[in-house]
Amino acid sequence: MERHLFVLQRLSAMVMAPFVLVHLVVILYAVRGGLTAAEILSRTQGSWLWIPFYSLFVISVAVHVPIGLRNILIEWGRLGRGASSGLCLLFGLVLLSMGLRAVAAVGGLLS
Repeated sequence: MERHLFVLQRLSAMVMAPFVLVHLVVILYAVRGGLTAAEILSRTQGSWLWIPFYSLFVISVAVHVPIGLRNILIEWGRLGRGASSGLCLLFGLVLLSMGLRAVAAVGGLLS
């Protein structure tokens, strides 16, 4: 199982890297352009380009982060593998749920 988690975390990092770069470029462009949060939301709301982009970003984060947190809890927190796995699975599901809900809201899918 440890090897599978190691590989999964590395794969999720590879998937996540281009999303992080695009996200940062968009933020820098928006900030330098003087856009407000309301203006940014008006441009992204209902955009069918950003919905899949940020959905995949959220999914990769929800896979990557809990695996790293699990390792920290095991190595530094001295928590058992079972307890760490359970807590991090729950944390990953919360991240996934909150992230996808934010994507749906920004994408205009929630009223």
